[in-house]
Amino acid sequence: MRDLADRADVAELVTGFYRAAFADPLLGPIFTQVARLDLEHHLPIMCDFWETVLFRADRYHRNALQLHLVLHARHPLTAEHFDRWLELWNQALDGRFAGPVAEHAKVQADRIAASMLRRLAGRSGSAFETITRRPDREEPADARINL
Repeated sequence: MRDLADRADVAELVTGFYRAAFADPLLGPIFTQVARLDLEHHLPIMCDFWETVLFRADRYHRNALQLHLVLHARHPLTAEHFDRWLELWNQALDGRFAGPVAEHAKVQADRIAASMLRRLAGRSGSAFETITRRPDREEPADARINL
């Protein structure tokens, strides 16, 4: 199998993914009945998005979070939805492409899904949001090093 190399490859991946997502019993109704997505209109936008993510093409200039917030208000999106999205995305990749860019597409999709889920829950998009500083503890005087 070849690796993702250009927009034509991205279009093949994105088209294959959306065919599977539209047919999926969990995700399909969200795309077709809730979002009422016009796939012909949506595919070039998603190609712009993924071409930008994978190849820094600077083609996508929309606010993906805002669009998902509107959708989430109509139909709450859960971890189950994002997990299924990732499963279908990875299947679409694995069935068509192999290599460093394909692996990068999986990593980026995982990061995007996790960040989006956190943001929809009203939290920070950062994967590091749960890291906190330990309270400062006063060390005994004899344990300090004076330089």
